[in-house]
Amino acid sequence: MKLNSLLLFFLITTTSFSQKAYLSKNEADKVISPDVKKEFGLEFPVFRVYNYIDTTGKFYVALTEKNDGIKDTDTLHEKIKAVCLKSSAGKLEKVWEINDFTGVLNEESSIWFWTKYSSFTDIDKDGIIDPVIVYGTYALNGSDDGRIKILIFYKGGKIAIRHQNSVFDEGRNTEVDAKFYKLPESIQNHVKKTMKTIMDHDKGIFPNGWEINMKKHKTAFDEN
Repeated sequence: MKLNSLLLFFLITTTSFSQKAYLSKNEADKVISPDVKKEFGLEFPVFRVYNYIDTTGKFYVALTEKNDGIKDTDTLHEKIKAVCLKSSAGKLEKVWEINDFTGVLNEESSIWFWTKYSSFTDIDKDGIIDPVIVYGTYALNGSDDGRIKILIFYKGGKIAIRHQNSVFDEGRNTEVDAKFYKLPESIQNHVKKTMKTIMDHDKGIFPNGWEINMKKHKTAFDEN
């Protein structure tokens, strides 16, 4: 391997890409232009655009949220969409996307990306960024009875953890994709740490014994 290639590989594999690796509004507007929005079906306002480079190429992740009014100074969103675009030879190609919306059953009032808990880092140190995107909803009691979804993108796959909050113990339940337990241990630990942080910040309460259940590779658990 040539010296320049070695230096590039070193920079890529040792750089930490975090939730702060996002474009300014002017930069984002240039990348996610009206033509790009039309091509990839981005109908909602762009909330944030992350960018990162790893050994597989250069990527942009655009988070969009539909604006549906204001409540107590907070903007309400009925729908969200995110797309990951790979830049190659001056063209953008869609790698994956996220679509979700507020649920009628739980009378959800808003859904939005939780960027504080999302990350764009090479967690397992293999030279490839492992995006973890978190979003949630508000229902009648805010986040106390809203939903939380954690998405992990790993080597072409999308793996989810889905959680329903509740003001009642018996109403809380969590579902974990079976493929989560096949992820490298470092990624599993990263996600579990994120779950702990969400609880520490009073944004969610996972069922009692959730850590033990995850050690047992349970795919569904609650407090019933």
